[in-house]
Amino acid sequence: MNKPYVRPLSKTSWFLTQTRYKRYMAREVTCLFIFAYTFLLVWGLKRLSEGPDAFNAFVQALGSPLGVLFNLVVLIAAVYHSTSWFNVTPQAMPIQRGEEFVPGKIIVGAHYALWAVASLIVLVLGV
Repeated sequence: MNKPYVRPLSKTSWFLTQTRYKRYMAREVTCLFIFAYTFLLVWGLKRLSEGPDAFNAFVQALGSPLGVLFNLVVLIAAVYHSTSWFNVTPQAMPIQRGEEFVPGKIIVGAHYALWAVASLIVLVLGV
C-alpha cells in the first residue's frame, strides 16, 4: 500500500512561507502589546488606590522617555491590529441582505467610520 505524500512543513516557521501568513502572525503578536498596556492600566489603578503620591510617581514614570516610547509602540501595535482586522472583516463576518451580500468596502468603511466617531468622542471628552 502506498503512503500519501505529506508536504514537509516546519512547525516553527510555517508562517514565513507566505506574506499573508506573516501579516496574520503580526496581527496576532500585537495582542501581547495590548495585554502589556492593559496590565499598565491595572497597575495605574493599583497606584491610584495607594494614594496621591504613589499615583503621581506612576504618572511621572509614564512621562519618562521610556514610558512615552512604550505608549508609542503600543499605539502603533493597536492601530496595526485594528486596521488589519477591519480589512479582513468582510471575510470573517459577511453580511447578507436578502439574496445579496453587502459589499466588503461598505463593511470596512463602516468600521473605519465608527472608529473615527469613537476617536472624536474620546478626543472631545478628554479636552
